[in-house]
Amino acid sequence: MNLQEIQDLIKFVSKSGVSEVEIAQKDFKIIIKAAQKSRGADQPIYVQTAAPEAAPALAPVAVAPVAAVPVAAVPVAEDSKLITIKSPMIGTFYRSAGPEKASFVNVGDSISQGNTICIIEAMKLFNEIESEVSGRIVKVLVDDASPVEYDQPLFLVEPA
Repeated sequence: MNLQEIQDLIKFVSKSGVSEVEIAQKDFKIIIKAAQKSRGADQPIYVQTAAPEAAPALAPVAVAPVAAVPVAAVPVAEDSKLITIKSPMIGTFYRSAGPEKASFVNVGDSISQGNTICIIEAMKLFNEIESEVSGRIVKVLVDDASPVEYDQPLFLVEPA
């Protein structure tokens, strides 16, 4: 694991509200803990690492697809009817389930609450993102296979 991946994990813990992330590999183990469960941006994050001799019996980490993650929709502006669907996590944004597959949604498509609208890959896990609103897709704000940040706008939706 390189420094950039560790920094991305720290950002994930900081922004997502997760209290602890632990990763174990053959040659090391890393644990990232938030100081408090409901901390603000100024609260510290603790990182603990261990060499293989310090923790010889590390179990391998299983990677499996995660169930759908609901996304909170936020109104764009008070005078606007459009709602912004934002990213619930840091990762890579995908519009479809695979390179040869059709996009989950396109501009002009009608969506219902609970529909899968995209996938965000985070730490080798593919998270299906579901809509929290019903309406019509007005604009896709992110390119396919682009990195996204926590709370970054993904779609504009005209509510039904």
